[in-house]
Amino acid sequence: MPGTDHDEQDPDEQEHLEHHRDGSLRARGRRRDGLLEGYWEWFRTDGTLLRSGHFAAGEQVGEWTTYDRAGRVYKVTLK
Repeated sequence: MPGTDHDEQDPDEQEHLEHHRDGSLRARGRRRDGLLEGYWEWFRTDGTLLRSGHFAAGEQVGEWTTYDRAGRVYKVTLK
């Protein structure tokens, strides 16, 4: 994931994957103490990136980007 160094990850953080009913990847990111933390990505069932952004202690923070099916930026919002 962008901006992460797996050798220096906080040992309390765990990688988290979620899947669509068809088994394709729905979301990936990290959790700390059960809360979403750091950079996260969400995907459509066809595998294209839908949305990405950062969490701090379970709260959306900073810039969040939504992508169209071609992978182009559709909109950017600030949290």
